[in-house]
Amino acid sequence: MSSETFHWSCKHTWSRSAKNTSWCLLGCSIGDFGTILFFQLTQIPFPVLAIMTLAIINGIITSIILETIILLRQNFSFKLAFKTSVGMSLISMISMEIAMNLTDYLLTGGAILTWWVVPIMLAAGFVTPWPYNYWRLKRFNEACH
Repeated sequence: MSSETFHWSCKHTWSRSAKNTSWCLLGCSIGDFGTILFFQLTQIPFPVLAIMTLAIINGIITSIILETIILLRQNFSFKLAFKTSVGMSLISMISMEIAMNLTDYLLTGGAILTWWVVPIMLAAGFVTPWPYNYWRLKRFNEACH
């Protein structure tokens, strides 16, 4: 596809990229929220930045695991499923994780899950990589699912 024919108005691509972004968000949220919740419940004295860094790393790991499982269920070999999960979604996952944790930090001071901050974190985590996922899908017909 040449740059002259690329456009941002394809409803089908927005829909498919939203689905892909949602799967990524689910995977990232499991590790991210799980890590923050662990430190919140155990009250282990650990610096906020360290907790948030661990949350980002764990979110990326759980997202890769979830996406690999999804691809395995679509009859990908393990090697190809893992490679696709890591290669296609890493930029999406990193931007998603940074957006979620930055939102948490700005609204609560960081590493605190409350009933009102979680939906805002999820919204920030979704909208941040969604245009990239659309572009990647439209430009290269490449998706992680």
